[in-house]
Amino acid sequence: MTGFPDGFVWGVATSAYQIEGAAQEGGRGVSVWDTFSHAPGRVRGGATGDVTCDHYHRWPGDVALLRELGVGAYRFSVAWPRVQPGGRGRANAAGLAFYDRLVDELLGAGVQPWVTLHHWDLPQELEDAGGWLSRDTAYRFEEYAFLVGERLADRAAAFMTLNAPSVVTLRGYAHGTHAPGRTLGLGAFPAAHHQLLGHGLAARALREAGARQVGIANQYAPAWPATDHDADVQAAALLDALRHHLFTDPLLRAAYPAPVLDLLREHAPQLLEVVRPGDLDVIAAPLDVLGVNDDRPDRVRADPRRPLGVAPEPAPTGVAGPEALTQTLTDLKARYGDACPPLVVTGSGRALPDVPDADGRVRDAARIHSLEAYIEATRLAVQKGAPVSGYLAWTLMDSFEWADGFDQRFGLVHVDFGTQVRTRKDSFSWYQAWLREQA
Repeated sequence: MTGFPDGFVWGVATSAYQIEGAAQEGGRGVSVWDTFSHAPGRVRGGATGDVTCDHYHRWPGDVALLRELGVGAYRFSVAWPRVQPGGRGRANAAGLAFYDRLVDELLGAGVQPWVTLHHWDLPQELEDAGGWLSRDTAYRFEEYAFLVGERLADRAAAFMTLNAPSVVTLRGYAHGTHAPGRTLGLGAFPAAHHQLLGHGLAARALREAGARQVGIANQYAPAWPATDHDADVQAAALLDALRHHLFTDPLLRAAYPAPVLDLLREHAPQLLEVVRPGDLDVIAAPLDVLGVNDDRPDRVRADPRRPLGVAPEPAPTGVAGPEALTQTLTDLKARYGDACPPLVVTGSGRALPDVPDADGRVRDAARIHSLEAYIEATRLAVQKGAPVSGYLAWTLMDSFEWADGFDQRFGLVHVDFGTQVRTRKDSFSWYQAWLREQA
């Protein structure tokens, strides 16, 4: 398939808590997800990330899979509590050494390391001190970013400061379905602001450490009005503002979106006091790349009985997902114009109940169809003028999927969590062949 610019990056992505395991080894501290997953009833099936894919011990074999797959880039995250067990102070030498070895092995396999600093596993000690509701956490994140950048910036192709701060804010602090499990509603706004401030401070620290590319990965799921009635259109616009513009406007416009400011002024004006003079200038430091994590779109109705009068329902699977990805990529360019940095799809995949057949083969034709559709959706966005420069499929291998535990399998590689046997799925072979055609 043609239609992608020269130098387009193809790869896959994972995150530390989802695959590493070794929760109490190598000097690693406790994260909010350790605490959350061990609390009864928080995660489906009582699953935790204590062992998951045991990547901490099996990483050489997993890098060999990446080499075999033929990807050009691998986005992984550094576990903050593995580098700073309590979220502050000197670096844990064993933690940095683990990522140092991983980066060298990736480069030896011809794979660009794309390093994410925070994929939701905040050190529990920082959460106990206020977490992302506390301004101090942004400064602790700056310190942590410099420690990692100082060690890896000479070899990493790119750094993403945060992964999906909207998910941390909305699910972690507003609704309580993710760690740390707080249910603050609009009171979660400080968590959004302090993550974005932390991003800006961390970006500065990474550049001081010599980083080549610095960006952030946001979650995007378009909100489509269920009807053309004004109330539904306005409800969808508010949801878009809360999920997307709240986390992108400050980066690219140095301002919060008007619908969110109006909402806060009406219901909780005191929360706006967390935004101090100069904060937005720090947040809006130039980006080299904006990561786009694709999510399922919603059909939205106005409903005065629901919080904020917004009632979203997931759109049907099938064409909705790829259509939404094209819209997301083109909307970013349309909204931000010349301020829109290069875009990389940093997470796009499909969960299926994969089980090896009697012959040991994992036949995941639906995932192959989905991959084809999302890649075509990306190509269409490029054709329409979106500055897309990469596509990283979610994910290399089945892993711990947050509140869903092990019930959702997104991987190109099947993992038996009892034996740790890795089995290449048919989608692995399909993507491998696709990548060879692009070479």
